[in-house]
Amino acid sequence: MRAVIQRVSKSEVRIGSETAGKIERGLCVLLGVEAGDTLDDINWLSAKVAELRIFENSEGKMNLSVKDIGGSILVVSQFTLLGDCRKGRRPSFDRAAPPDIAESMYLALVQKLKDMGISVQTGKFAAKMDVKLVNDGPVTLILDSRKNF
Repeated sequence: MRAVIQRVSKSEVRIGSETAGKIERGLCVLLGVEAGDTLDDINWLSAKVAELRIFENSEGKMNLSVKDIGGSILVVSQFTLLGDCRKGRRPSFDRAAPPDIAESMYLALVQKLKDMGISVQTGKFAAKMDVKLVNDGPVTLILDSRKNF
């Protein structure tokens, strides 16, 4: 699993004229599910996202997690994170998991975060979405569960 994590003061995902998910202070997580990802990838990534200390404490040091600050998470599926642009001009998405598997893994990660007591909002899997956010800091990190094991 590959994720782009952005610390936000607010974020929203819209599908057409409808708001699918909206948060205030917290994290916007763009998530790509790779073919072959397993429950181990979900467990590692959900724990990492929930516990990353990227919010400032009273001394201005990044020492608090989204859980510590009572923040929310907006999770948006984005298979293009697995695009391979090394050859030619058109990305290859061969590494992305098939849609049915990717959706179940995406939903499992969302549920895992909710089970940790975090308020989670989502987009809609495989929909054309508009994502708005105010990146706080800016703080943007890339996590890849394949680089952990």
